[in-house]
Formats: sequence, C-alpha cells, structure tokens
Amino acid sequence: MSSEKFIRNNTALVTLVAASLVVLISLGVRQTFGMFFMDFKDDLGISLTQSGLSIGLQMLMWGLTGPIFGAIADKYGGHKAISLAFLFFIIGVYFLYAGPNTGIFFQIDMGILIGIGLGGTAISIPMSIVGKHFPLSNRTIAMSIVTAVGSFGYFISPLLTEYSLTENGWQNTLIAFLIALFAGLIISFFVRSPSLEQNIEKANNQGTLDALKEAFATKSYILLVSGFFVCGFHITLVGTHVPTYVIDRGLESWTAAAILSLIGLFNIFGSLLSGYLSTKMSKKIILSVIYTLRGISIILFIFLPASNLNAFIFGASFGFLWLSTVPATSGIVAHIFGTKYLGLLYGIVFLSHQIGSFFGAYLGGLFHDLYGSYDYAWYLAIALSVFAAIIHLPIKEQQVLRLKTE
Repeated sequence: MSSEKFIRNNTALVTLVAASLVVLISLGVRQTFGMFFMDFKDDLGISLTQSGLSIGLQMLMWGLTGPIFGAIADKYGGHKAISLAFLFFIIGVYFLYAGPNTGIFFQIDMGILIGIGLGGTAISIPMSIVGKHFPLSNRTIAMSIVTAVGSFGYFISPLLTEYSLTENGWQNTLIAFLIALFAGLIISFFVRSPSLEQNIEKANNQGTLDALKEAFATKSYILLVSGFFVCGFHITLVGTHVPTYVIDRGLESWTAAAILSLIGLFNIFGSLLSGYLSTKMSKKIILSVIYTLRGISIILFIFLPASNLNAFIFGASFGFLWLSTVPATSGIVAHIFGTKYLGLLYGIVFLSHQIGSFFGAYLGGLFHDLYGSYDYAWYLAIALSVFAAIIHLPIKEQQVLRLKTE
C-alpha cells in the first residue's frame, strides 16, 4: 500500500497526527485516576465506593456527551468539538486540584466535568474524524493508528504518575496534568474534518433524524451497541480497581503501575493488529474472539496464585485486547452506514460502552466495600465476556440499502 493511496491529502495526514496526539494526552490522563484513590482516601476522606462512583459518573458523562460532541463535529468541524471538550477537561482537573474537592464537589469535578471533557477528547470523536478522511480499504488501519498512539499514553502515563505521586504528591501531579491538557487544547485545532472537496463519499441529503432512524432500525447496529457495553465494563473495572486489587492480594503499588503500563504497551500492538485484520477478515469474528480471550485472561489472573509474574502476564494479555475492539467496532459502523454521521452513530455505540464503564467502576467499588473483595465483580466480568462473544456473531457486515443504491 503506497503512502499516496493511504494518505489522500495533507489535511488527512495532519488530522491523523493531531488526532493521535489528542487521544494520547486524553487517555493518558484518564488512565491514571485509579492510582489517586489511596491519596484521596487519606487526604480527602473519599471512600472506594465514592471514588468508584465518581469514575462511574465520569464514564457515564463521557458516553452521554459523546454523541453531542459527535453531532457538533459532524456539523461544525472536529476541531471545534474537541477544543470545547478540552475546556471542560481542564476546568474539572483544575477544581479537583484547587477548588472544593470533597463530597458533591468531588463528584462534580472528577465525575461530571472531566467526564464531559472525555466525551469530546477521548477516542471516539478524534477517531471518527480521522475515519472521514480515509476510504473503506484502509479506514480501519488509520483508526487503529489513532488507538495505538493513544495506547502509548496508557503505557507512559502510569509510570510517570507513579513517580510523580511518590516524589511530588497528588496535587503537583494534577498540575502536570493541566499542562498536558493545555497542550492538547492547542493540538486540537489541527484536527480538521474534510471539506466538501476532500470528502471521500458521495454527498447525500440524509438528515440527522433519518440517520438515527436508519441505525436503530438495523438489527446489527443494536447488537453492536449491546456488545460494546461489555467492553466498557471490562476496561473500567480493570483500569479503576486493579491498583487496589493487587494490593489486596499482597503485591506492591508499583506492580499496579506496571500492569497499567503493560496494558498500554501491548495495546499498541493489539490495536494495530486489529486494524490490519479488519481489512482482511470479518470484523464481527475478530470481536467475538477478543471477548473470548478477555474472559480467559481474567480467569487466569484471579485464580492463579498472586505474583508479579502473573500480574505482568495479565497486563500484557489484557492490554493486547484492551482497545483492539475499537477499530473493528467503528469500522462496522462506518461500513454499514457510511461516514457522514460517523461521529454521531459511533458516539451512540460508545455511550453503551460508557454505561458499561459506569457499572464496572461503581460495582467494583461497591462489591469491595460490601464483601471485602472484588470477586463478584470479576465473576460478572467473565460472564459478560461469554455474552459479548456470542452476541456479535449474528451481526451482518453489509451496507444499508441507501448506500448500495447511491
């Protein structure tokens, strides 16, 4: 595949690079909030249930505002949607650092404001904008590059955060986050939606309401929405509660940071492989296999004896499967419905993901406080793996009739 065929114009290249950096910063900051829980508990009196609730609320707001930012990006341009979201992200982290940050204020800062910021800066919106620049033949590869670069944020951020928390404390660590987010705000202005001349698809007069009706009348879309709930439950349960879980099992806090970093490192390879395979084989089969392997990874992690080696194996294996669902999932949406409303339609799929994230974050903390362990949360995660592996199989990877007749 030549670079000329892969990248159709300079705007596509700049957008791909800028979107990748936006996701790197956004997900890098987001990934480490679970590492603050013990500091919040000691300094602010925030329980694990309250922390889990704030992350659950954050995930829910991320999902609820995703379709809104997607609609803004589809109509007014990606850079406007992402820069607006970064402002919410920055305000949330700032007040978490300097403002009232206990009780309801903690939920507003960590949950609502940061959640809204993630709705437009994290993976779904930047990736959907990139998808508009590339044809079907290499769209999932371009999307997987965004996911892979974002995964590098997953890799490096836990290591830097662990060092900063130890050496500088949680408040100074949040200052570093603010600097990174301001950099992301500047970069976001280069994430440009394609102009009419650059658009890779034929123009159509379909309205937003018609696009929604078409999507929800398509059984495969409903199945995809349902299955992505499980992805959200998995990654937020792991990303939020693994730092406490490994300590409960007698391991050190640096082991948790290593797990999160390994997740980010191996997710780079998993995302790129998923994007490549999605151009060669059935995307629904890829998704079914990923969810099956996730269940196996969790089973081995919780039932094998606690050790650093087993923890690292889990970080590597689960990391390989972490966001590898995203290129295939978004690729199915773009293939079935086209790219005109990709931001909106994938945003709705991602809303289901974030509802799952809410339950992964909240139930993990709740089960731990009620029963003294995460066992029931892990059992539920395994059952959901089986559900997701099955529910993707009936999906039909076919364009809607509207696209076939254009």
